[in-house]
Amino acid sequence: MAWDEWEQLKGAAARRHSTQMQLNQLPVDPGGGGTQGDLVVGHQDLEAVGKAAHDLFEDFTRYSGHARVASEAAAGGLKSEGFALGAALEHVAKRWSEQTQTLSDACAHISNHLRYTKNLHAADDSYIAGAISSIATLDEGFDERKGH
Repeated sequence: MAWDEWEQLKGAAARRHSTQMQLNQLPVDPGGGGTQGDLVVGHQDLEAVGKAAHDLFEDFTRYSGHARVASEAAAGGLKSEGFALGAALEHVAKRWSEQTQTLSDACAHISNHLRYTKNLHAADDSYIAGAISSIATLDEGFDERKGH
């Protein structure tokens, strides 16, 4: 295959598979009826995400702690023997500690937020059920013939 032929094939392939941006969206409703999406999240879904975030927080905190301690020990040993690599490893261990703290904080925040959201919605559901119950009780006492 000649070089020119190869360049032509590459160009043809590039034209067939050109990169284009495509936005995923719901079809436009020309009638203005307000199209609804199909995203549904239930309590079990939120609980699963919250549990996964909590588990990740606990496991990552434990395992990253082991890696940090081992790295700091290795850095100290290398530095005490006069190796410049010890200071570099110490720097990496410090950055590792900072980054793991950021990830742990994010996992804890997700878990705590989902737990708070679950409790808040449970309280809302309880309030709404009580309000509906009291309205039903009022309706039962209403005498339509007398108007009260």
